[in-house]
Amino acid sequence: MVTRIGTKNRKTRHKFSRHYKEKGKVPLSQYFQTFDNGAKVNLKIHSGIQKGQFFPRFHGLTGTITGKMKGACYEVQITDKTKKKMLFIHPIHLKKA
Repeated sequence: MVTRIGTKNRKTRHKFSRHYKEKGKVPLSQYFQTFDNGAKVNLKIHSGIQKGQFFPRFHGLTGTITGKMKGACYEVQITDKTKKKMLFIHPIHLKKA
């Protein structure tokens, strides 16, 4: 088997780039936002914070909050093609759908 080259954020230069007006200080309202059980959320990586990031392939998908928290991160269920997957994501990387 061939060894994987690079890290998980490889080839994401344009995918994770932010608009020039959004660069700089992290918005605290997004960092500490709360979600209800069963809420629909959009997955969008905030490139300034690595805590609670998910794999880049899931960037732009919509998931459902299952209610359980692990530390500061929410448990989100997504559908990857036909499989259901559970991800632990920090609120800075989530937006209400």
